[in-house]
Amino acid sequence: MAEAHQAVAFQFTITPEGIDLQLSYQALNQIYLSGVRSWKKRVSRVRNSLIKGVYPASPSSWLFVAIGILATMYMQSDPSMGLITKIQQHLPLRYTTAMSVGQTMVSALVFSTLLWLSLILALRFCLKLLLSYHQWMFEKHGRISNTTKVWVPLVRLLSSRKPLLYSYQSSLPHLPVPAIQDTVSRYLESVRPLLTDLEFKRMTDLANEFESNLGNRLQRYLKLKALWATNYVSDWWEEYVYLRSRGPIMVNSNYYGMDFLYVTPTSVQAARAGNTITALLLYRRKVNREELKPVRLHTFLQIGKIMRWRNVNTCHDVLQHWLDSEFVAVYHRGRYFRLWVYRAGRLLSPREIEYQIQRILDDPSPALPGEEKLGALTAGDRIPWAQMRKQYFSSGVNKRSLDAIERAAFFVTLDDEEQGMRGDDPEGNLDSYAKSLLHGKCYDRWFDKSFSVVIYKNGKSGLNAEHSWADAPTVAHLWEYTLATDAFQLGYTEDGHCKGEVEPSLPQPQRLVWNIPAEAQVSSSLAVAQALADDVDCHVFPFREFGKGRIKKCRISPDAFIQISLQLAYYRDRSGFCLTYEASMTRLFREGRTETVRSCSNESCAFIKALESGETEEECRRLFQLASEKHQNLYRMAMTGAGIDRHLFCLYVVSKYLGVESPFLKEVLSEPWRLSTSQTPVQQMNLFDLKNHPDFISLGGGFGPVADDGYGVSYIIVGEDMVNFHVSSKYSCSQTVSNVSVSWSSETSHTVCSIQHATITQALSSMFLSAF
Repeated sequence: MAEAHQAVAFQFTITPEGIDLQLSYQALNQIYLSGVRSWKKRVSRVRNSLIKGVYPASPSSWLFVAIGILATMYMQSDPSMGLITKIQQHLPLRYTTAMSVGQTMVSALVFSTLLWLSLILALRFCLKLLLSYHQWMFEKHGRISNTTKVWVPLVRLLSSRKPLLYSYQSSLPHLPVPAIQDTVSRYLESVRPLLTDLEFKRMTDLANEFESNLGNRLQRYLKLKALWATNYVSDWWEEYVYLRSRGPIMVNSNYYGMDFLYVTPTSVQAARAGNTITALLLYRRKVNREELKPVRLHTFLQIGKIMRWRNVNTCHDVLQHWLDSEFVAVYHRGRYFRLWVYRAGRLLSPREIEYQIQRILDDPSPALPGEEKLGALTAGDRIPWAQMRKQYFSSGVNKRSLDAIERAAFFVTLDDEEQGMRGDDPEGNLDSYAKSLLHGKCYDRWFDKSFSVVIYKNGKSGLNAEHSWADAPTVAHLWEYTLATDAFQLGYTEDGHCKGEVEPSLPQPQRLVWNIPAEAQVSSSLAVAQALADDVDCHVFPFREFGKGRIKKCRISPDAFIQISLQLAYYRDRSGFCLTYEASMTRLFREGRTETVRSCSNESCAFIKALESGETEEECRRLFQLASEKHQNLYRMAMTGAGIDRHLFCLYVVSKYLGVESPFLKEVLSEPWRLSTSQTPVQQMNLFDLKNHPDFISLGGGFGPVADDGYGVSYIIVGEDMVNFHVSSKYSCSQTVSNVSVSWSSETSHTVCSIQHATITQALSSMFLSAF
């Protein structure tokens, strides 16, 4: 009964002597501490809002302006040119000399404030103009123009104050709408190497007709939106590419991130969960306090990074964001738990979270009827999930349990499998590891959440991230911090447990209760998800022969080198070229997300044909240099708002709103990306000491193939001597194979290769030889 007594803050009884009031000081203290934490957060947000609102100035600069104005007035000078007197005339109570002096002071302070705000707006406008200058990106190393030489110190001067995470957001320029003739011209150039002369003439005719007729009408609407909206692409991209899709988001949209390649900090599952959860919550605290540094570009330009800690529910095709959730949702052996990670306003220690996780692992209770595979609803088609949600999860105990999952800070899966680079087939086990993170059992992840953290039985970890709320660089930033904090800051004891003490009175993790009717079957969603998962072929391998260190010695962009290598591998596999997608960021602009780099160019195709036809080394080097320069130029154009695909996508959306059809846009947006690629950037190398801890190498992450007959290739350039690749395709396509599968025909002496370990390795080696 003691626990029940402490569950209420007070109780009272009526006696002949009066009312006997009994207070629970422990409960009241918990309420007080929680309130203190809440108010501290509110004060911190107000403070951060003030600092961001006046950036690049500081709040204290108001005092200097006010003192300067008062000092000049004291010297019988009027810096306002009569404005202070005008302000004074509109103030009440001008009866006595003392009041008149006070009014003069108030008028001076009002003028100082207005002058201060005007200076802030002027500084912000100047900073926005400076950040709109992008020509420096196109200048060759060692050939900096005089304009850029002047621009660099001006940017440094206006951004000399230490910014908060979002300080630059109001100073970033808006994404410009490219001229329609430029976009059409660049599009035709991008598809030229993929089409025959007859096909190219047909596409050119369609493009010219669109540009001269419907295109200009659609462009006017798009420019109107660009004047009104902060970013003319992002909201439509989020809505129509991610939230309106009716197919499964598992594999098709969600992506994954992996643990260290060679190291597992502890083999104790609960301990790894304790440190990982703590590190993620510490990261959230930094985001809320805006203590993370904005992204630094080329060492001197700082750009505010769009970062949102959103708990995502796309069941209703909307993003929902709850602030300051104090618990996480945990799945283990078919059961769901709510785990409180704060107590009396205090974040539990890693050891306490480990203790609570161990309680869940030791809980022998079975899953409730229909509970075990409930997560499959988030893995299958969206319409059945929406219908099931409305019918069975809109009220009662099911709604309360669903709310607990959706309002949780994030989702944690305690997986009963072992994964990682282990056993007799370490490289083959990496493929299993990738598939597990991409889709798991199709019901043991909650794919609607912003991300699901997976902790395996042997202590290995990883995550599965939903795509609509953030792109891979944002999640990679979070995951880098988590891995580094787990391994190097929080650490473990000698026996593999988390550090810290345990408060013995911690309440048990709360088991979520469900009442799933027998007719509410999830089998159809599970069948769809299982078929999709079974069809995915994943292969992960580290390339160790050389890395960006040797590539940069050739004075070549490592990204251009790898992109052309992938095209060479595809050409050797399929004897042709394909539309190639590479993701680029547009964070130079406000609310920028991604743009497409069409990596397959006339120049890259010319080099590959020359290399494969046995041209001289000198000619191959010349063509390769042209191809790499072209790729870098395409990447820079995409980053600076001169891309192709987002502009055409928005024109297509406008055409749908107007109810008009465009054969050109319809054909462009239906073209398959048979080679979809993305680089996972390493953004916080300062967190990892690879010299003293060379084994703590990140594997990066990957995603599923975009086209049924294509490949998804993700890569991460680690240090100077390593590149990790993640390749995915579909078993149902007989022309694609992700795994290592090189077969020789002794009769024809012909090598049959697919875009996998051997082919990419051969392509990289061939490229390296041609580069030198």
